[in-house]
Amino acid sequence: MTFALAQNGLHSALPGMWLLLYGTAVVTGGAFSVRAVPIMGLCLMLLGAVALFLPRAMGDLFMAFGFGFVQIGFGIWIAKRHGG
Repeated sequence: MTFALAQNGLHSALPGMWLLLYGTAVVTGGAFSVRAVPIMGLCLMLLGAVALFLPRAMGDLFMAFGFGFVQIGFGIWIAKRHGG
């Protein structure tokens, strides 16, 4: 997907697609985990969907927030509520 988008000059869509696809994987992988894991995936998917409609300059900010703050925040939440 990355190669296809980049080859066609759609670089601005990359952050949104990465967040959407990663969020989808987290939702699917978290189906048999604690409830917070699929919720985290949904948050990542929401960020990805919004990132698709924003200017290219906002892509890095959304990726930093999604792959950084969202995962760290949910990691802390899961560690506190479920012991790690």
